[in-house]
Amino acid sequence: QVQLVESGGGLVQAGGSLRLSCTTSGRTFSSYTMGWFRQDPGKEREFVAAISWSGGHTYYADSVKGRFTISRDNAKSTVYLQMTQLKPEDTAVYYCAARSGSGVYTLPTKYDYWGQGTQVTVLS
Repeated sequence: QVQLVESGGGLVQAGGSLRLSCTTSGRTFSSYTMGWFRQDPGKEREFVAAISWSGGHTYYADSVKGRFTISRDNAKSTVYLQMTQLKPEDTAVYYCAARSGSGVYTLPTKYDYWGQGTQVTVLS
């Protein structure tokens, strides 16, 4: 069983930055595709970014492209989401997810393990 723990959420003014971290348990982190999703109450979970097991391939939702950066440190079993130029519409609970199979996907159903989420609130 893989456990994911997110941290780094909080309250920030529009235009500010935050860095989310997601640390995983288990010895096979380096084989997982990792993703970040977000969800507002009453809305579907939305893809934000994903990174391949090697870190060589990254994908972003159009809404965050150019503002967010996903990265990973396999030695620390941690994936990061650097968020800059934050907007009020970025407000959501952010979830880290891990996929044990190959390929990078934007659908939440393709991911096998999820963290508990961390709240990000951007004030206008």
